[in-house]
Order: sequence, then structure tokens, then C-alpha cells
Amino acid sequence: MEGTVTLPLHLAWSGLRTFDLGDEKLLLGMYRIVLLNGRYEDFTGYLDSGLLVSRWPVLRKMLGRGVRGAWEDRFAVLRPTAAA
Repeated sequence: MEGTVTLPLHLAWSGLRTFDLGDEKLLLGMYRIVLLNGRYEDFTGYLDSGLLVSRWPVLRKMLGRGVRGAWEDRFAVLRPTAAA
């Protein structure tokens, strides 16, 4: 993935708001922010399902138990047993 994304203030109200998607650390950071602070329209607008699934093993370690569990409960493909 390439390009940059600038998140709106309701997602990233302090610190970094613009993310270079070619930089894996910045991409994961942006996904973390959206997963933690987003609404439905943010999830559909800023997250790519293929990238989310492929990066989930790393992302899930960056999220709290509640957020991680909510996503894994809703999307079976994200559950650790689904990848095994």
C-alpha cells in the first residue's frame, strides 16, 4: 500500500495525524487509532479488509483485550484459531 492518509480530529486528536502507508509502523499505528477510536464509517473508510486480516497477528497485540475481543467476536477470520 502506498500514499498518505490524514485522519480527522475525532480519530487522532493529539500527535501524529498524517500517515505514510508505505511505512509499516505508520500503517499499523493508523490502523490501531482507527480500531480504537473509530465509528462504522471510519472502519469502512480507512481500513482495508485484506490488510486488516494480514496484519491482525501484530495489530491484536497493540489493542486492549476489549477491542481485540470485540473484533475477533464479530469477525471469525481474525480469531487466532482461524489462522491456524
